[in-house]
This record gives sequence, structure tokens and C-alpha cells, in this order.
Amino acid sequence: MKKNNVKIWIWLHNGKIMKAISYPDEGTLTIYDDHDNILLKRTGLSLIQMKKIEIALSSLGAKQLTKNKEPFTYL
Repeated sequence: MKKNNVKIWIWLHNGKIMKAISYPDEGTLTIYDDHDNILLKRTGLSLIQMKKIEIALSSLGAKQLTKNKEPFTYL
């Protein structure tokens, strides 16, 4: 299975780098802490729910990474 539409978000939370990886076409979202431990995993989300999550991440100050950028460029 090929996962083309992946979105990676990073943000600072209490001085720690958090990361979210979402696959909007599949309706999955996984949030990791600064040690890559899974904090939250959701599946079966609709496109509307995924869009609302993206808006919420943006309001937290999260930046969406492109596939060829390093995370520290955005922090």
C-alpha cells in the first residue's frame, strides 16, 4: 500500500518538540512526543474531521513540514 498524501506537523509544547503525522485520505492521525513515543492514534476520521484537526494544529503554532525540509528549519 502506497501512502502518498502524508502530512507531517511539528510544534513546541512545554519546551518539547511534538510531531503529528496524518494521512487524510486514510483518515488516520498519530501524535508523537519528543522521544517518538505514540501519545495518540486515531483511525477512521472523515476528511472534515481531518481538516478541523489541521486547523487546530495550526492554532497551536504547528508548522507543516515538506518532505525535503529538516524540522529545525521551522522552530
